[in-house]
Amino acid sequence: MKILIEGEKYHLEQIKHLFDDPKFYHQEGQDATILSVGYYHSYEKNEWVYMLPKVFMANKDTTVFGISKDQLFNLENTETFKHKEEYNWIRQTSIYFYNSLLEFKRRNKFSTIVQSSLSAHLNTNLNDREYSYLDLLLSFVNFYKKNKNSILFKNIQYKSRQVKKTNWGKTIRKSVPLLNQSKQPVYNVYRNRKKVVNNEEELLIFFFSILNYFNEEHNLHLKIDSSYSILKGAKFTPLQSDGLSRLRKIKYRYFNDTMKKMYHLCEIYFSKTDTSSIRKKKEEFISVNNYNLVFEDMVDKLFSDPIIERKTSDGITLKHLKHNNDGKIIDHIFDHQSLLDTSDIFYIGDSKYYKSDNIAGKVSKYKQFTYAKNVIQYNIDLLNTGKHYTENLRYRDELTEGYNITPNFFIYGYIKDYKDFENSELKEKGGVVKSYHFKNRLFDRDTLFVHQYKINFLYVLKAYSLFRTQAIEQFRKEIKDRFRNNFIDFFSDKSKSKFEFYEYQKTDFESFVENNFKRINGKSFITKDKKLILAKHLEDNSLENLLIDFKEYNLR
Repeated sequence: MKILIEGEKYHLEQIKHLFDDPKFYHQEGQDATILSVGYYHSYEKNEWVYMLPKVFMANKDTTVFGISKDQLFNLENTETFKHKEEYNWIRQTSIYFYNSLLEFKRRNKFSTIVQSSLSAHLNTNLNDREYSYLDLLLSFVNFYKKNKNSILFKNIQYKSRQVKKTNWGKTIRKSVPLLNQSKQPVYNVYRNRKKVVNNEEELLIFFFSILNYFNEEHNLHLKIDSSYSILKGAKFTPLQSDGLSRLRKIKYRYFNDTMKKMYHLCEIYFSKTDTSSIRKKKEEFISVNNYNLVFEDMVDKLFSDPIIERKTSDGITLKHLKHNNDGKIIDHIFDHQSLLDTSDIFYIGDSKYYKSDNIAGKVSKYKQFTYAKNVIQYNIDLLNTGKHYTENLRYRDELTEGYNITPNFFIYGYIKDYKDFENSELKEKGGVVKSYHFKNRLFDRDTLFVHQYKINFLYVLKAYSLFRTQAIEQFRKEIKDRFRNNFIDFFSDKSKSKFEFYEYQKTDFESFVENNFKRINGKSFITKDKKLILAKHLEDNSLENLLIDFKEYNLR
């Protein structure tokens, strides 16, 4: 197994040896920069290669595993490192990573909007119903772990029933028994004059010879029971060439479901290694040139709810805004309780696929503000025709003409602990980004705030392909509440937000707004429960004489 990092440079000759096709890297003199993120396997060279995302670089010189990219590349040749615990974690990471590529391929297969922008980036020569080398390896290992006890028991049971006139004295002297749960000896080798042929043994030899090959080739550290006959080394090589024909001669001997599955796995493996097959592939791969699209989809699966098909008068839906024709995508959008009351508002997010220590630049911030304004306009267009995305979603108050606060966020992937796949480790990163036309008008459609967060990339990686619907829904609920509470904490701290909140104490809303509209325009909003809220900027002195009819308002 070779592990490369996206965007990193390696010696050209090393990379040429791995890949039959130069599409995975860019040559720069005697160096090669890895362009793709993905999985690659060469049958001829027997190389198994991962191109991991750049987030696996902790800094300029070191990977998140605590070693350099060159040490990671030569991991198989580093004996002192190979047997350390880190090696198994790198293997686990690789499996989750591979599964994420398959999940991305599955999720985006039928979306014409997404496919138009991804078709040039997602590359694979694996058919939908085809096993890759890694799929097969994992299937063998999982099948063995799940069925090893039942297979061993049936093998011993079968031999026991077939043996006649056992010489127990000789058997006990010359055979080593297995101990069952009751500590009673069970013999799987019997001494007698008649040799008994186990018709199931040939399939077991094939299966465990393949499993042993995987185990030795990739250092899987599996413990395979010694009672099975296993072909190794020079004896196993011919089996890779003619195993398919030998297997098919015994095809109709098996009726047990477990043995049928075992047969099917062996058949798939031999189909790939049989030298007589003209359809045999020299290589297999699945790769993405723009991995930011995969990361966006990973986070979106965790964060975003299904989009409702609610059209404006000109036929625009929220899906059109999320997936623009120019390929631009609003990464994450979901409706949740607003910051002021029990009505709903859209939360709009953008995934940032950088190295762990980077932060969004000015262009990303402008893009996020544009997305937010487009979503606001979409909802206003619905409102102008008497429609709502949902009945509880409120963007504009008709009386004050104030706009509800639209929460925005950036989300970055990072890796702190390469062993941690279980915790989201969602934390704030960097300060709050602001955009406004009038800095003292909080309830203005041009006043926007963006919070920034980082999330454990390994948690997202595992959740993307393994989390079931219930677990995802639970995560969404927790994350939505977390975002809302953090925004409320921000606005509740006037040293950070620069705003103080007040609630009008009288009931004459309409006359108050009409008499003071110019002074409170963009500074006031009436909530769902009929409270007139005034947001006063700390530097705004124009509202001082109005506060006599207000009291301080606690967002909580």
